[in-house]
Amino acid sequence: MSSIQDREALLGVVEALEADAERACGLEFDALTSPERLAVLRRLERVARRLAVPQQAVVQQLAEQASPRELGGKDLAEVLCFGLSISRAEARRRIGLAADLAPRRALDGQPLGPRLSATAAAQRDGEIGPEHITVIRGFLSDLPGDVDPGTREAAERQLAGLGRGLLPEGLRKCADRLTALINPDGHFSDADRARRRGLNLGRQRADGLSPVTGMLDPEARSYLEAVLGAWAAPGMCNPEDDRPQVDGEPTDAAAARDTRGPLQRNHDAVKAALRAVLAAGKLGRHRGLPVSVVVSTTLAELRSGAGKAVTGAGSLVPMRDLIRMAGHAWHYLCVFDGHSSRPLYLGRAKRIASADQRIVLHALDRGCSFPGCDVPGYLCEVHHVTDWAKDGNTDIDELTFGCGPHHDLVTTGGWTTRKDRLGRTEWIPPPQLPVKPGTNDYHHPDRLLADPDPGPGHPGRQAEPGRESAGQAGAA
Repeated sequence: MSSIQDREALLGVVEALEADAERACGLEFDALTSPERLAVLRRLERVARRLAVPQQAVVQQLAEQASPRELGGKDLAEVLCFGLSISRAEARRRIGLAADLAPRRALDGQPLGPRLSATAAAQRDGEIGPEHITVIRGFLSDLPGDVDPGTREAAERQLAGLGRGLLPEGLRKCADRLTALINPDGHFSDADRARRRGLNLGRQRADGLSPVTGMLDPEARSYLEAVLGAWAAPGMCNPEDDRPQVDGEPTDAAAARDTRGPLQRNHDAVKAALRAVLAAGKLGRHRGLPVSVVVSTTLAELRSGAGKAVTGAGSLVPMRDLIRMAGHAWHYLCVFDGHSSRPLYLGRAKRIASADQRIVLHALDRGCSFPGCDVPGYLCEVHHVTDWAKDGNTDIDELTFGCGPHHDLVTTGGWTTRKDRLGRTEWIPPPQLPVKPGTNDYHHPDRLLADPDPGPGHPGRQAEPGRESAGQAGAA
């Protein structure tokens, strides 16, 4: 295997690959027989697998040597998102693959082989693909933490060798069997359980439902079992009842008219428990507001009872659900034109944004205003578009949401912000960064649907002339 170190030679190989890819995309395969087409597919699959090797090497070198700020992002995942037009989840996946499969360097600069050397070699040969690699990495992740490095290395080497001749499904069966041989008693320590615990709230579907997956530790399970035992019984917390019962034992009549299944009753019990915790007001404050549900919508939708509102986390709530939720909560209403006398323009009298200003920002920005950032409003800080230290005012039209890392780009990273003629926050990078100023439409897909050409801004859009129309409202 030859190693190309010269800069011009490296770039020449990449240019040759681009030219070959262009020619390959123009090929037509009508002259081939079906067996020949299948053989071509096999060869192309090997090429695609092998091309992941230089990609992983570059990602790993960026992780070890580059400063994300120098490339215009808060972290490497964001740099890859913008640079490759991929999702943050895919960027994190590629960073993890590079950490396991690419050559590394020690702290003193000495070269090191890949963590999973046998798997990396099989990938370089084109013998295993992404599915095989997922099986091997998942197997190693699921092993107890006290399995010694020698055993892990031997198991990885064995699975990589088997993967060269097996389909991913067959390799997964071998991995399961190998797990049973290494850990026959199924022993896992408290540290293993702590490492594997988690709860994931999946992407909201078109029908408004959201998948939930995860692992509960024994303590969390015991709490959930207690809630379900009381509130998931037939007749309890039934949304079909005029006044759902949440106390005492359900009557026979309430249980008889309950047509929900066990899974639906579990869902409704958890929803009622979460609502009760929020209503109790015992969760303190988060980023200047009491912990509560913050929702923004329009006056027209409120009046018509139709449409969908947006929460501070970016999820959608049908108007009928929002109206029902409002019956259980204290709520505020902020109207952009003709707002009340509650102070939203504090000038230099106060540096920290008020709760009222935060509520308005939930309706205005919905989340971090940095181009392309997906952090929702619940997790954002309030940023002065003109820095407070430079005589900026704490006025609602001079404030915006920014997540912590992007807020820090202004404080120490050389970025500046300003309001464009639409009243949206534009982020301007320092001169040395290879990115353009831009605004963020991630939290406002309606803008992109109204205008499918977002412009060349990084990676949101450039500001346009005009003023943003009023009439939005927010309820908390």
